[in-house]
Amino acid sequence: MWKTALKPRWIAGLVFAIAVSGVFVLLSQWQFGRSTQPEVVVSPATEDVRMLTDTLEPGVFFPGSVSDQMVSAEGTYDPAKQVLVPGRLKNGANGYWVVSAFAVTGAPALTGVAASPQTWIPVARGWVADPDDAGAPPSGVVNLTGRLLPSESPLPSTAPEPGRASAVSVAELINYWDVSMYPGFVAAASELAAGSDLSAAAVDGALRPLEIGPQPPAQQVNWLNLFYSLEWVVFAGFALFIWWRLVKDDYRRDLEEEHDDDQDAPPALPTPATSEQLQQKVKP
Repeated sequence: MWKTALKPRWIAGLVFAIAVSGVFVLLSQWQFGRSTQPEVVVSPATEDVRMLTDTLEPGVFFPGSVSDQMVSAEGTYDPAKQVLVPGRLKNGANGYWVVSAFAVTGAPALTGVAASPQTWIPVARGWVADPDDAGAPPSGVVNLTGRLLPSESPLPSTAPEPGRASAVSVAELINYWDVSMYPGFVAAASELAAGSDLSAAAVDGALRPLEIGPQPPAQQVNWLNLFYSLEWVVFAGFALFIWWRLVKDDYRRDLEEEHDDDQDAPPALPTPATSEQLQQKVKP
């Protein structure tokens, strides 16, 4: 059968079948990629800056509808209320988030025995590799802009040392700072004070910006595209199967033609006996 497969036309057919199979495999990969892509794009509304006081209320659960929303607020930092959150990566390097308490001007004040006169929100101001490079937050009135994110969960069975926090957790930071707080935090993008942007993104220093973008929606499997990707793989195998089947049929035709040629050939005539053979036959 290899002799048949090595015919020029079947070699050319094999090259064509491999090319077709390659195209089918690429189509399968494309369909598989589409099967895991989010069908809903990131909402552009989250990039429109809204006032924090109009977006989120203190003392309530953090609604998922405002997660990732760009917000702005005016207020002041308290340099005594600042912690470092370890175990944060940036460009593959391990470091710390610098988180400072921000008193929001015009925020509703909470009521209760433990409520503070002002309402605060944690602000993740940037990332540092060395804790000594954290520095103090900007002084005076600051116009803050950043991305609003839900509170993180504190790490269980963890007792951070003074000036540290296990996570950007409102429940944990309330105990450190003893103030009323919003149920989320802001990743700072800009910090305008006295007309100058003093944020990590604007000032070249050890404090590096977090650069947290909008989070894409969770990926969902598109079963129709996944089925199409498997279908293209079957087509790729089928192209090679057709080539093999055609070669096999050609091989069988060659065998049948050889068999027919053997049957159509005239029978061989008997060889005349020699004189010696005749003498041996007539000997008594």
